[in-house]
This record gives sequence, structure tokens and C-alpha cells, in this order.
Amino acid sequence: MPTIKIGDKVCEFEGRKTVLQVAQENGIEIPSYCYHPGLSIVASCRICLAEVAQPNPKTGELQTIPKLVPTCQHPAVDGSEVYIQSEKTRANQKAVMEYLLINHPLDCPVCDQAGECYLQDYSYRYGRASSRFEENKIKQPKKDVGDNVLLYSDRCIMCTRCVRFTREVTGTAELSVQGRGCKEEIDIFPGRPLNNELSGNVVDICPVGALLDKQFLFEQRVWYLKSAASIDPITASGDNIWIDHNKDRIWRVKPRTNEDVNKWWISDEIRYGWKFALDEGRLTMPRRKVQGALEDTDWKQAYQAAIEGLKAKKLAVMVSPMLSCEDAYMLGKAVRAIDEGALLAVGPVPRHGEDKTFPGGYTIYAEKAPNARGVKRVLEQIAGEGNVVDFDAFIDKVSERDAVVLTGNYPSEWVTQKLADAIKGKFTVLIDTLPNRLTDAVDVLLPSVTWAEKSGTFENVNNRLQAFEAAIPPIEFAHAEAQIGLDLLAAAGIEKPARYDAATVRAEIGGALADEVHLPSGSRDREPDMQYVEL
Repeated sequence: MPTIKIGDKVCEFEGRKTVLQVAQENGIEIPSYCYHPGLSIVASCRICLAEVAQPNPKTGELQTIPKLVPTCQHPAVDGSEVYIQSEKTRANQKAVMEYLLINHPLDCPVCDQAGECYLQDYSYRYGRASSRFEENKIKQPKKDVGDNVLLYSDRCIMCTRCVRFTREVTGTAELSVQGRGCKEEIDIFPGRPLNNELSGNVVDICPVGALLDKQFLFEQRVWYLKSAASIDPITASGDNIWIDHNKDRIWRVKPRTNEDVNKWWISDEIRYGWKFALDEGRLTMPRRKVQGALEDTDWKQAYQAAIEGLKAKKLAVMVSPMLSCEDAYMLGKAVRAIDEGALLAVGPVPRHGEDKTFPGGYTIYAEKAPNARGVKRVLEQIAGEGNVVDFDAFIDKVSERDAVVLTGNYPSEWVTQKLADAIKGKFTVLIDTLPNRLTDAVDVLLPSVTWAEKSGTFENVNNRLQAFEAAIPPIEFAHAEAQIGLDLLAAAGIEKPARYDAATVRAEIGGALADEVHLPSGSRDREPDMQYVEL
């Protein structure tokens, strides 16, 4: 296998790769601004230049290339050496940083990118201790370039990542480089705002504070945020995401790199569609019907009322495709334990429009449910293949049942008039997160949690099983649906009380849920540069 020495480390590599790519794969830092693995290579920022020595093809002797070469563009050659700490390399890094900071405003204390800014980090690691620039800085205006994105032009370093993204990934080309020299700037074409379905990604790939998210602007300092590895809860794509949270509240959602699923991107629908988890109308207290009216109660009494209404009856359970595999399994198991012949069904699967694939390969799916396949998979494991019905068949067959258990957890209204009519007069237990037309009409109401408040597994449109972590604790008195299933089994005297654990339930389910689940990899732990000294 070919090798290349970068600094003091000998690195092996396969295929045609650049020096920078090999360095990044081996955890070696070479500063770069314009390079991004999902975009074309332009080698324009020049901070990644380094001294490189390569074997002479005729004699085999190691010869240093006379000029510095861009490591993002220069191919890795077997036997070559890259001097990332040489005097020439370091001098270039200092020079590039000095040029970039000539007109850059000193507004780090109020910049949203502070703490995640490459310019900030590289200035500390590779720049000069003080500025030699004494003239007035050129000031650029702040621009509103789209519904979700603001452009602070005077912070821009012209890496052109955003321009290449709109041309190569979305194919919409709203952004362009305009002007020349010190007047060069990023801007939109007149009348064409940056409003494509992936527009928020330009904020993620901007290495400085030039492109900022309007909805996150001045909300939180990033060094206070903690990140939980999660999965898209809105669509069937299974996009990998980070949930950034602080003080038990979600502040933003960012893409988590997975080249097998979503690469480096997520859609704006996923980026901003999580707000239902913070809805002020969230259901927080269990309720049971007393003398024809629902009243707040505690969980013990709610479970007793549910068991009394469900036992000795022909049951049906409709499991929402918004729930995890573990939720579906525990609810299906609980209902089948009460009634061996209970009807198992998958709830309505929303669809909007058609699938849309962008030039860069990213696809937005029309199916707006994260786990329809996973729910069906585990319910069929309980009832047998072919014995789980869809929503329409559930409407037709529910008339043969005496009592029903319904689950929602949709981000918006999901109860149809057909469903309301079909269950009328039946004992109904509803497990949901948001109010709907049934919340005041059911016999027992059990508040549940969103995907961000529990761990579990989703199966995406390509049958890929992916686990996700809980980001924030459950809201007030709400419980995960899997925990509700365990509690129902305990309330019925079928099993001992137990606390829900996603890994334990996956092991109990077995099969693909035990062997083929893709667990989150990588982390976004933030370590402060400041050292604290105990006094």
C-alpha cells in the first residue's frame, strides 16, 4: 500500500487522493478554508500550501518541489514527504491569515460563529500576534439573501463554498461572486433569493461568520451547547442529524455527516421542522374520563382506567409511523398480551408531492414519516407476516373491535373524520404529544414524548435501521410510548415493572434490530480553550 509522510507521521492511503484528504483521514491538521469534501476543489484560499518533496521518477531520489503546493489539490504520491511545520509553510500561513484579516471586522464577541469559526481558530494557531494594518477597513453591508439566511459581507473571506454549493449540489445557482479586487463580494442575482429547499446548508459550510441562520441568530453561544446524535424525525430519508441543546431545550438541528445516507447535507424541512417538540400546547398530564368529562389524573390511575377499559374486549392498536421500532414493539406486545387476537395496524403515512433528487445526489422524499417500515417490521414480528394492516384497512376493520389504542406523535393534525367516525362509541386510549380533535373525546389520554426526548431506532426508505439518542429529558409528566407499553404490562399484572432501555428492547426483538442497526458514530464534544484553575 502506498504511503506518504505528513509532518512526523507516515500515512497509508488507497486510490487517488490529495495530500489534504490523506491528512484529514489520519487526524493531521492542515488549515484550509475553501476545501470541502462535498464540493469541487478550487484551491483559492491558499492557506493549505505546504512544502512537498517527491521521489524523482527516474532516480528515486527525494526532491523538494521549488514552490509551495496546495495540499487540497496536489495528489498524494507514494514515498513523498509533506513539511507542514517548515519555515516556508509557516510563513505562508501567517501571510494568508494577515491578508484575510486586513478588512475583517473585529466583532468576534457579537458574532454567532464565534466558537465554531475557522478564522478565529487559525488566527490563534497560524496567524500573527498583532496586526500591522493601519488603514481604514473596507465596510460591506449586511444583506438579507433568503428566508432563512443573512449575509454579513464584511466577514466573508471569499472561499466560494456557498457559491459552489448552489451550483453543484442544488443546481439553483442563486449565489455568485460579484465585483473585483477588494470590492469582490458574494451576492444573489436580482430577484432570485436563496430559498431553495437546502438553503440552510450554506450556513453549515461557511467557515466564518458571513452566512448566518436567522432562526439561530443571537440565540445561544455555541460553547454552551451539547450535541446528541439523532435521525430525521420528519421524513423517510433517515438523514443523520445533530440536536444541539442546552438547559433541556433544543436550539438548532445540524447535519451529521454520513456518506451512505445524507452525505453532509439536510433539507430545510428537517432543519426547521423540529419546532413541534417545543410547542406550548404539548400534552403533559395523563387524563381519564370521569362522569363523561376528561380530568387530569396521575399515571397509576390512568393505567388502571386503561386496563379496566381494555381487558375482556376485542382490541385494535394503531401504531404511528412517527414512533420508533422499540415503541411499536412494546405497545404491540402490551396490547397482544391483553388480547391475543388484537388487530395491529400502522397509522396513516403522510405524503406531500413527489421525491426530488438534486444534482448533488441529495434526495428529499415525499413520504413524511420516519419509520413506517420499522413499525410494520416489528408488528409483523409479533402478529406474523401479512397480519398487520394499513390505515385504510384499519378503518374498515375497527368496527369489529370493542376498544382501540391509538398513537399519534405527528408534528401536525393527523386525525381524519373517517377515523373519528370509525372509533365513535368504542373505549379509546389515545397516546399523543399534541392536542387534536380526539384529545377531548377519548376515555384515557396518555401524554407521550417526541423523538428528541427518547432513544430508539428508525428504518428509512432504503430499509436502513439507524439508532438515535435522547437529547433532552421528557417534558413534565410525559412518557415514551415504549415506557407506556412496559407500564401497561405491569399494570395488567403480566410483567414486573421495568424502565425502558432502547438497547434492551432491541435485543429482545432480535433479528435485524439486534444485528443490523447502525449506531451513531463520531462526536461533537466541545472543549474550551480557557483553562480553569481551582482557587
